[in-house]
Amino acid sequence: MHPLHELTLTDLRRRTSIKWTMHDPDVIPMFVAEMDVPLAEPVARALSDAVTRGDTGYPQPRVYAEALADFAADRWGWTGLDPARTLAVADVMVGIEEVLRLTGAADVPVIVNPPVYQPFFDAVGHVGRPLVEVPLGDDGRLDLGALAATFAQRPGATYLMCSPHNPTAVVHTAEELGTVARLAHEHRVRVVVDEIHAPLAPTSGRDVFVPYLSVDGTDDAYAVLSASKAFNLAGAKAAVVAGGAATADEIASVPEIVSHGPSHLGTLAHVAALTDGRPWLDALRADIAENRALLGDLAAEHLPRAGFLAGPGTYTAWLDLRPYALGADPAAVLLERARVALASGLAFGGSSGVGDGRARLTYATPPDVLRDVFGRLGAVLD
Repeated sequence: MHPLHELTLTDLRRRTSIKWTMHDPDVIPMFVAEMDVPLAEPVARALSDAVTRGDTGYPQPRVYAEALADFAADRWGWTGLDPARTLAVADVMVGIEEVLRLTGAADVPVIVNPPVYQPFFDAVGHVGRPLVEVPLGDDGRLDLGALAATFAQRPGATYLMCSPHNPTAVVHTAEELGTVARLAHEHRVRVVVDEIHAPLAPTSGRDVFVPYLSVDGTDDAYAVLSASKAFNLAGAKAAVVAGGAATADEIASVPEIVSHGPSHLGTLAHVAALTDGRPWLDALRADIAENRALLGDLAAEHLPRAGFLAGPGTYTAWLDLRPYALGADPAAVLLERARVALASGLAFGGSSGVGDGRARLTYATPPDVLRDVFGRLGAVLD
């Protein structure tokens, strides 16, 4: 089983998602975190069976939380995910917005670490809270010293963290997360963690994924999780907000209408993925690891002056193209000249400028497509 080897570019161009319809047909799209894989067979079967039954009514949200708790215990050794302290939401960003409303009034700042997933900025603005940027270090990791100083300056703030981090794919260590929890407790900072890429991260070794709520001192924190990135289910809406031991009353205060966001088909798909799709996920993670190695070789060959971060946490790479003097937005230049669509680094950098001259590339694609992409980039940048 090799999910990333099963489709051709011709197959992929038959798709109608935004990835394959935003640009002209000669463009290879690498800008969105959507994988070029077929559906895992258990997921396809669950959806097909539901349609055959006419099972397209309202969802039963608790089954997703229960499947996620079982997955978390099996993959991460985390037995503390209590379905009674969860909230069903349409997707991770909807869940994050709901939790931002719970964890601070309109004048309480939200701290983020650019470069970071671009909808974080929109979400904070949408709930009407001020934004504070604490950029990552040059190695793509959390700058714990800067976080400590910012927490001390803004006691009672909310910290919105991405784990594993998007776009650098860095997996935060248990020590880093423990430091965050200690600092948050000391300065009364509420922590909200986007863990959507977690199922793709290593389950052993140096870069093992650690759920934030499994760390001591996180009783008032929240994590928002979904199977969507690991199983390519962005169009099948469903996600779960999980809270620490002290969050039950807050979760209970969320209007019931919020739990109507996930679709029934989405819930069925995510439950099938987490329950029966684990062998497929293991095969996918192996393919992604091979692509990550190929990415390094191709970058050395075709973009020798570029810097890049591509940690093991997911399938995104953060490219530093400033040595090629393409201006603040190299993605726009490369779309025009190379006919490759990357995600603009400007959207990830906020006002801090750490996105200038950078771009994100999604490499969960067949190896031949990845070779074509770097061949095109290299021909322009040589």
